[in-house]
Amino acid sequence: MLQRRVFAFHQVICDNSAGASAANMPGRRKISAMTAAIETVALTKFYGESRGIVDVSLAVKEGEVFGLLGPNGAGKTTTIRLLLDFIRPTSGSARVLGLDARQESLEIRRRTGYLPGDFRTYRNMTGQQIFDYFGHLRGSGSTKAAHYCERLGLDASRPFRELSKGNRQKVGLVQAFMSEPPLLILDEPTSGLDPLVQQEFHRMIAEARASGRSIFLSSHVLGEADALCDRVGIIRDGEIVAVEEIDALRARALKHMEIQFGEPVPAEAFSRLDGVRDVTVTDSRMACNVTGPVDAVVKAAAKYIVVDVTSNQPSLEEVFLAYYAGADPDAE
Repeated sequence: MLQRRVFAFHQVICDNSAGASAANMPGRRKISAMTAAIETVALTKFYGESRGIVDVSLAVKEGEVFGLLGPNGAGKTTTIRLLLDFIRPTSGSARVLGLDARQESLEIRRRTGYLPGDFRTYRNMTGQQIFDYFGHLRGSGSTKAAHYCERLGLDASRPFRELSKGNRQKVGLVQAFMSEPPLLILDEPTSGLDPLVQQEFHRMIAEARASGRSIFLSSHVLGEADALCDRVGIIRDGEIVAVEEIDALRARALKHMEIQFGEPVPAEAFSRLDGVRDVTVTDSRMACNVTGPVDAVVKAAAKYIVVDVTSNQPSLEEVFLAYYAGADPDAE
């Protein structure tokens, strides 16, 4: 089983050998500048009676970083495997880089840098041998691999079997990035990485985006999406429950405000405001939760002597948990 998985994964990364040259070969389809990087329409996968994903419809723009967010088992990896034609959908369709995910999967794999969630390769090869091997198959050499090894602090002289989880993940990242493909598909990319390496990975993602490349990543580390993504899709029990820009997602969540006044204030001055709830007044301090803009609260507070204002922006984790729990952030 492991041998088959390694072979299948190697087919993906070795097919990248066509890379940039494949796009210029006679008979190759060129990607329109207006083509979405990824499009899915009602993509569905069942494993017998078990749910994989249901009616997943997404459109990932060229040049953006899109995060698919959800806990383990929500359907993130299933979605990625369908995009790369490792598994076939029960129904629905997907297009990647303008190509049909089922009919043109080899061409998609040539143009995609892929990091699986459980990265495995030949145990007895050193990192450098792995990169040289892949570079030879791609016809691109290992120059870029050395560049990314240096950035990630990876010692490529050690056999893969001796590497820690974090260093194995670095090998996976290097092989995904080293051909600098137009699309990166990364499944839980920072798993096992220490905070300093995560920061360097963030810079690599920012540079890829700045060069016009597209990135599709899955994660259950929501602070990561907050730092990296332009938009996010939240997946719950195999279904997409929200696709929004991060700022918009935050704006729909509750913000906690506390205002210290120079005198006692009536709770009614705030509890009747639209979007305001859970108002409490203790002596001259008012606390409340606000959904949406805080303009009404500020204007109401301006009628009194304001000593101090504290407003806590919700974390993306709090936003996600509200969606994942099936709660409406706008509802009481």
